[in-house]
Amino acid sequence: MRFFLVDDDDAIRLTLTKIIEDEDLGEVAGEQADGDGLTGAFLNMQKIDILFIDLLMPIKDGLETIRDLAGYNGKVIMISQVETKELIGEAYALGVEYYVMKPINRIEIITVIRKVKERIQLEKSIQTIKTSLNSLLPAEESDRRAAQSETSLIDTGEYLLAELGIVGHNGAKDLLDILSFLFSDEEAAFDPNFPSLKTIFEKTIQKRLGESASAQAVNREIKASEQRVRRAIIHSIVHFASLGLTDYANPKFEFYAAKFFDFMTVRQKMMELQKDPNAASAPVKVNMKKFIQMFFFEAKRLRTETNHPY
Repeated sequence: MRFFLVDDDDAIRLTLTKIIEDEDLGEVAGEQADGDGLTGAFLNMQKIDILFIDLLMPIKDGLETIRDLAGYNGKVIMISQVETKELIGEAYALGVEYYVMKPINRIEIITVIRKVKERIQLEKSIQTIKTSLNSLLPAEESDRRAAQSETSLIDTGEYLLAELGIVGHNGAKDLLDILSFLFSDEEAAFDPNFPSLKTIFEKTIQKRLGESASAQAVNREIKASEQRVRRAIIHSIVHFASLGLTDYANPKFEFYAAKFFDFMTVRQKMMELQKDPNAASAPVKVNMKKFIQMFFFEAKRLRTETNHPY
């Protein structure tokens, strides 16, 4: 594995280099003190598998740098001494694999790198298998498989709902309908501001009820759908808080908790459950737009990477 380090602290870069080399995790192919001038094309040319990048830097910060890394094929690990939930959430929304807090903990860094390496190797294996299968299939069979992949959206969504602990929840059907709308209108889904919740629910319910439905019926169903989705998200937060209490290193907890939720909310619920196991019904702050946005992006990633029904 080839690493590239971006941090304005020389000591941090030196520490990361020493950990990577001492543990034989790969080689540090390059480093710089700021994100200014770093491009996805450069990283790809250098065959960088994993980019370590600091959040706060004097000229160009980590989030701004990541936004400008168009086309970068590797994975990103962000390091920072800032524990602001909004910034952590934004980092995960931009595709960061892990958000590691400073001061650097050697064991944590080694664990995170190994997990990311495993993910990279798994993705390469899947791609190799796909390439091999496609080369063996006749053209007509390839077309048929491609058509099947287009119909696998609901299967992918149900797989994700199962991962999130809400596959049988009342709001699951609403989330699948929302996913269907976002996939059918990807121009809106990739709007810099993402569609508003109002737009998402209006379009989804109008599609469900049909053009002949009255405005009163549409509004009534929108409110009911919003309530079901909110309850489903709360149920998922409690699910991951329980997972985290049982095993903080649980792969699903590590992968989904901070990506789909404001992690401070999950942590707060963990503290509540630790004090009182019956606190599952206590009020929870819900970021519905973030959840829906990540639900769409993760479903799209799964379909792109595996190209088969889940």
